[in-house]
Amino acid sequence: MSFALRARGISKSFGGVKALTDVDLDVVPGEVLCLAGANGSGKSTLIKIISGVETPDSGTIEIDGEEIVTSSVAAAVQRGVQVIFQDMSLFPNLTVAENIAMSERVKDGVKVISGKRARSLAKSVIERLGIDLDLEARVENISVADRQLVAICRALALDVKVLFMDEPTTALTWHEIESLRQVVEQLKKEQVGIVFVSHKTEEVFAMSDRIVVLRNGVVVRTGATADFTENSLVEALVGYLPEDQRRVEISDTGEEPPALSVEGIGVESLFADVSFAVGRGEIVGLTGLLGSGRSEIAEAIFGKLPIDTGTIAVGGETKTIRSVADAITAGIGYVPEDRLTQGVVLGQSIERNLVSAALGKVSSSAGVLKERLLAETSRASVAELQIKTDNAALPVSSLSGGNQQRVVLGKWMLTDPKVLILNGPTVGVDAGSKATILEILRDAARSGMGVLLISDDVPELVSVCHRVLFVRRGRLAGELAHDEVAEPAIRERLVR
Repeated sequence: MSFALRARGISKSFGGVKALTDVDLDVVPGEVLCLAGANGSGKSTLIKIISGVETPDSGTIEIDGEEIVTSSVAAAVQRGVQVIFQDMSLFPNLTVAENIAMSERVKDGVKVISGKRARSLAKSVIERLGIDLDLEARVENISVADRQLVAICRALALDVKVLFMDEPTTALTWHEIESLRQVVEQLKKEQVGIVFVSHKTEEVFAMSDRIVVLRNGVVVRTGATADFTENSLVEALVGYLPEDQRRVEISDTGEEPPALSVEGIGVESLFADVSFAVGRGEIVGLTGLLGSGRSEIAEAIFGKLPIDTGTIAVGGETKTIRSVADAITAGIGYVPEDRLTQGVVLGQSIERNLVSAALGKVSSSAGVLKERLLAETSRASVAELQIKTDNAALPVSSLSGGNQQRVVLGKWMLTDPKVLILNGPTVGVDAGSKATILEILRDAARSGMGVLLISDDVPELVSVCHRVLFVRRGRLAGELAHDEVAEPAIRERLVR
């Protein structure tokens, strides 16, 4: 059997902590291999080593039967290795076309590429994918979903032998995912070896031919996808089988006003005439296809998009919310959809990120940070949220994606919000972290908090939501409540 890529005995440590131990990986031309593992299992480290970002402590890598003695990103690209990283690694100040053409610049070692060449290359890739992107738009001005598409296009801009896709569908709609699947099938016919990383089990079974499971930096199971079941895969990923079923407790708040009430709110050209309420102790899901207006509604309630019409009330009191500061003062917290650019400050410590929205709790009346109180407060949050770290003074960038998401959640929980809005809180996290985060939301609801959950993860909505609201073209388009909240009913409403 020929191999597009073979890695043997790959080991890597960071500061004495073993990230990978004697990992073997084979990539076959024309095959989709799922590299599966919980957050912190070593997947990203392995990908960075093979793509030349990191150097292994030991082990060998062969591409097309040729061993790579020394590697770099440029060398990997020249040998036909391309990676779509989870953080996308785009240049926000460059246009879409310039970002897509960046792979050609790296491969050829050129410092300048003409705008005409960049646009031509970018146009051919997006036509291949069957998607629509504004090639002249700056990446900093486009949506998270479009950034993900730009990252995918950049990776496919060159002829590839091995393509690593690290959570490439995180922010994509079903239609866009289907377009990507069609491209994957074409690449398989062209004998490209594809390594696919995803925490979505449904996606893993739909797209992969073979699965390799990493846990704590070690390969614990490998085999044909057909040899796995959903339960056996999840158990291999986290070492146990998390409970994943609908558990919704009905709270009785009597005559108390709802935690959140919005009446006829609208933002011109984005959404209009939106009215709903979130009771105390209630978890309400807000869902719809990407571009439906669901995220914009959340951002408007949080003051990121000042409303043109309508009113917002918290705990029965009408609030004027024209900024994020107004929303925080009103008792609203918001976990954004992109934790890396909107949720955490990667260069700052875990503890400072945790208290960043509630500095008054750890500061003197003069605004001076009390280090001892900072350490005590963050230590309690780390324990409560089960953040996996031995030292909260370490930078938050040292954490896996799932643990970074817990930091973002903890940051807003420390503000003691009356209303907590979460936009895709479990996107890109493993099954164990997802179960933990959802249980934290249940606990928040038990304490009387109102929770608004923006998500297109149907099992997640079923698992925790008392009610689910649907958004279509900037307007509410229906509701499911209590026993009506089930996967078939939600999926049916989404595709209408």
